[in-house]
Amino acid sequence: MKHEGHEETATAAARTPRPRTPRPRAQTAGARAHEHLLRAADELFYREGVRAVGIEAVVERAGVNKMSLYRQFSSKDDLVVAYLQRCDVRFFERFDESLAKHPGEPAKQLVQYFEDLARRASVPDYRGCPFVNVATEFPDATHPARRSVDNNKTRLMARLTALAQEAGAKDPVALAEELALLVEGIYAASQTYGPGCGAILAAPRMAKLLIEAACPGR
Repeated sequence: MKHEGHEETATAAARTPRPRTPRPRAQTAGARAHEHLLRAADELFYREGVRAVGIEAVVERAGVNKMSLYRQFSSKDDLVVAYLQRCDVRFFERFDESLAKHPGEPAKQLVQYFEDLARRASVPDYRGCPFVNVATEFPDATHPARRSVDNNKTRLMARLTALAQEAGAKDPVALAEELALLVEGIYAASQTYGPGCGAILAAPRMAKLLIEAACPGR
C-alpha cells in the first residue's frame, strides 16, 4: 500500500527540473572563443594601443560575435586586465629563460637578462613594454589596468632585488633600482630612437658596469 506522502514527494521530484550539466561541446566552444579573443586583443592592443582599439575590432579579428565577447569578459576593462595577465606570464617566462642560461650565477644571470632584452628590443616590430604602454593610456592609478601594471613592476623589482642580493651587492635595493631604470630606458629608447638603436645595444654593457661596481667581492 502506497502512502500519500510518498506519492506527493515523488510527484514533486518529477516536476523539479534537474540542473543542466554544461555540454562538453559548449565548453569547448567557449574556451576557443576565449582564446581567440585574447589573441586578437594581444595583437591589437600591443600594436595600436588599448584606447585606439574598440571592441568591434577585437571581435572582428577574433572571428566571433560581440555576444561571445561579453560571455567571456564582462567589459573591455576586463579584457584589458586579461590581456595584461597574459603579458605578465610571458614576461616572467622570458625572464626565467634568461636566468636558466647561468644557473647559480646571479651576476651573470642579470647581465644575460639585459643581453636578451636588448636583443628582443631590436626586432623591427617591437613596441616596447605593454605595461608601460598601458600606464601612459590610463592615468588613474586606481584603474584595474594600472593595478596590473603595478603588480608586474613590483614583481620585477622583487626579482631584481633578490638577484642583486645573491650576487653580493652592498646595497641590493639600490642596484635593483638602477637596473630597473635601465630596463625602462630600453623600453623608451626602442620607441624614440627605434628598435636596435645604439642606446639599447649599450644597455648590457652598462648593466655589467653597475653590477661590478655594486658587488666588489665578485
